[in-house]
Amino acid sequence: MSDVTVSVDEAHVALVEIHRPPANFFDAALICAIADAYARLDADPACRAIVLCSEGKHFCAGANFGATAGGSVAEDPRSLYEHALRLFRSQTPIVAAVQGAAVGGGLGLALSADFRVATPESRFSANFSRLGFHHGFGLTVTLPALAGQQTARDLLYTGRRVAGEEAFRLGLCDRLAAQDELRATAHSLANEIAASSPLAVRSIRATLLGDLADRVAAALEHEAAEQDRLRETEDFREGVRASLERREPRFNGR
Repeated sequence: MSDVTVSVDEAHVALVEIHRPPANFFDAALICAIADAYARLDADPACRAIVLCSEGKHFCAGANFGATAGGSVAEDPRSLYEHALRLFRSQTPIVAAVQGAAVGGGLGLALSADFRVATPESRFSANFSRLGFHHGFGLTVTLPALAGQQTARDLLYTGRRVAGEEAFRLGLCDRLAAQDELRATAHSLANEIAASSPLAVRSIRATLLGDLADRVAAALEHEAAEQDRLRETEDFREGVRASLERREPRFNGR
């Protein structure tokens, strides 16, 4: 099975599903596959709305820092972010169904959608500071836009986890559903969108998004540069080790 599958139903709603269970860790290849799926669906008149979802326990638990020797991501972040930017340039409305964790870049992926449906058990976290790292995936732009500048500072400085009900209050998700009703609720919202004029919806969406993709592009360039710089620090190495060992990090500011 492909890491990303696509289907379109008779109500003009596409299901784009990630298949890397249980955690659905991302890399450039996965983000490229999602962006490719979006591009195909943008060109398909049978598709009027997209539901982005994942197989397994978590929506996306971030990057897999344990995948390489030393517990570091070997990929150039700029390659990853070239594909991430394509998500923000898509034309079709997207509803993300967020079960379990949306952490780090997984949070960035969730916030790239137009809407998020979550459960009370869902967890949102911009955990970068707990890794000794700079946030990425355009969160510089998307997180303050949804939750406000002060809440963004709180979440980015502390890296704390936010459960579904608090996430709903903060604006990180738009609807809450029981775990066994999550996909149905996301589909219901997508169906409502798909029932409207597709020409009007795309026009309205483009107006509301404005220069979002251009602002994300500028943010991604800065985020990648800061990630390059901090990747060489002792704090980053300690943060990753602590995460893999499931303990509190001991940062020294070097």
